[in-house]
Amino acid sequence: MDRNAKIIKLKLDIIFKRVFGDQKNDEIITAFLEDLLEMERGSIQEIFIQNVELPPDSLDQKFSRLDLKMRVDGKIINIEMQVNAEWDFGDRTLFYWAKIFSSELGSGDEYSELPKTICINIINFNFFEDAAYHSHFQVLEKHRHELLSEKLDIHFFELKKINRSAKHKPMEDWLTLINAETEGDLMDLETSTQIPEIHKAIVLLRELNADEKLQQQVHYREKRLHDEATALGNAQRKGEAIGLKKGLEKGKAIGIEEGFLSALAQLVKEGILTVENAAERANISVSEFKNKTHLT
Repeated sequence: MDRNAKIIKLKLDIIFKRVFGDQKNDEIITAFLEDLLEMERGSIQEIFIQNVELPPDSLDQKFSRLDLKMRVDGKIINIEMQVNAEWDFGDRTLFYWAKIFSSELGSGDEYSELPKTICINIINFNFFEDAAYHSHFQVLEKHRHELLSEKLDIHFFELKKINRSAKHKPMEDWLTLINAETEGDLMDLETSTQIPEIHKAIVLLRELNADEKLQQQVHYREKRLHDEATALGNAQRKGEAIGLKKGLEKGKAIGIEEGFLSALAQLVKEGILTVENAAERANISVSEFKNKTHLT
């Protein structure tokens, strides 16, 4: 095999969901979750994937995200694979955790019946200043560090940091697999890992890589994501320029938001986004988005 040969990337949303969103890959999915969340092997008894299919028009959406929701032994686990950097990613993650958590409360149910909800964010950009690739958040009392509730659990795994702060944990082999971009990356991981499910995942990834139709979809999807990165980058640069003119840190933050909203509004005008998509990206209501951007 050619070590330098490019492969379809597992970090790409449509490929990630082919591997970790298919119920027939339950052995791979179970091992992946147990290692990523540092659970004992065999801890997970049952996994039910609640949103297996990608929407039919997802390949054509410039602004989209992978959202893989699972019910695991009574807990809710939501996995997000995010390739492009977003300035409001922390707030958006908290918003989605709250949305998922609250949606589990049925009419007449007691609050105590709400399930533990775990959000796993695998991101292909540096979000925190710390060198650690894994950040784990819970709700703790500020001084005593007493846990308020175990039902909020949010994890971030930063792929670009994995080689700089390795601690020889099983989760690192999975993240290395997600990071792989060449056949040589797969070959090196095959040699070094002791995790049998990763070997199975590599076999599956090679099978997908041999699918010519899927390769065309990957090419098309990567182009769309490149368009997304360009649009968001332009929005951030425009926002920073506006903010710097205000001369204050508060003004800078306001400027970034204004620039971001302005860029989203332009994409709506060009027919690239619907106003509903744009409002969702801005984490505001449609009416508030229209008011702030003067869209009719």
